[in-house]
Amino acid sequence: MDCISSYSKISLPKFPPHQLKNTLSISTPSSIIFSPLQSTLFKLKSKKTLAIVASTNTNNNNNSSSNSSSVDCQFSGLTAPLVPRTPVGKLLSSTLQNEIEWFHEVVEQELMKMSYIRDDTINRMNLSLCSDEAILHRRISELRELECRNAVEEVMYMLIVYKFSKIGVHLVPKLSKCMYNGRLEIWPCKDWELESIHSSGILEIVKFHLSAIVGWEDKLNVKDKWALTQAELLHIRVVYAASIRFGYFLKSASLRYDLEQSFDHINSDLGSITTSSNLLFSRSWPSKQKSVLFGRVSDAGSTSGGPVSVIEQEKQENLMSYVMSLDHETVQMCTKPKFKETMNLIEKQCAALFGDDCDEVVLTSLASMKRFVLEAVAFGSFLWDAEDYVRAFYRLEEN
Repeated sequence: MDCISSYSKISLPKFPPHQLKNTLSISTPSSIIFSPLQSTLFKLKSKKTLAIVASTNTNNNNNSSSNSSSVDCQFSGLTAPLVPRTPVGKLLSSTLQNEIEWFHEVVEQELMKMSYIRDDTINRMNLSLCSDEAILHRRISELRELECRNAVEEVMYMLIVYKFSKIGVHLVPKLSKCMYNGRLEIWPCKDWELESIHSSGILEIVKFHLSAIVGWEDKLNVKDKWALTQAELLHIRVVYAASIRFGYFLKSASLRYDLEQSFDHINSDLGSITTSSNLLFSRSWPSKQKSVLFGRVSDAGSTSGGPVSVIEQEKQENLMSYVMSLDHETVQMCTKPKFKETMNLIEKQCAALFGDDCDEVVLTSLASMKRFVLEAVAFGSFLWDAEDYVRAFYRLEEN
């Protein structure tokens, strides 16, 4: 089964030039009821799989390549479900489509501009506290704060879309475009691309997550993977949202693990701690942080010799043991988004993808559920990257 399709040009909503002004506008964020991921998903002490019932109509679902295009959700462009509404979001959407080489420069420029506008508004409000215009300036400050929050959320979303485009993965569009007679199928699967962003250790944990949350096993035959099953759309939405949190958690936990490993390595090399060695140690922190900005964590502190495969296998086992040994408080700390903009973006993505009506029971397959979960985990990992990237230019609101 060939799951790799050609990737050419990004397909996002296009806007006329008069809508691409470098100004801010207010947009009301949509919200959903979000079920947080419990620590049992990480420790995997109880296997809680998606409630599914096999359908008797399995005549034409043994192989995805034989499915009709009118039934499967086949898409050749990066059709992001969340449409930009702010001028900044529309500008970045256009840049991503037409001038991707300038994308990061435009992002940084817009973030610095928003930071200046917000700080200037706050300063004006503080200067007018004892004047007759205090109420007016406070209201202006509140409106600017809302405008900037909506805009920076869309900046973070465009950074996530950019990361998906770099691995040639098309985001699943609104599910209303993928439904046909109550059947939901996602094609192409893009499993290899979505798994390629993770290290070997993280990928093993992701596979545990897939097994625990939807009952996926690699040893399943093709017929079982594509057999139609019944599932509540609301349940799929909860699984998707929880998997975003899971991807966010894995990014936080893996960085925490790498930092602790770096500290242990440095401390083992230092026979005694002196003033100069303390200074050297403190300077190693920002360099480590820079190596993970909008990219993969690198273990720069490791200088061990020997075959790479042996080192990777040992690190994989140690990472899995480390993640499963985390206590409940640490798991919650790594899972909870650090900023309100991040939390809002998770809710907006789920609302845009699934819509408001999730009471429907749909026919889908384990292969499509795997696609949903892998995309959500990648989204959570990229969300962590986008959050970290934005913080270098713009002060986010703590959650």
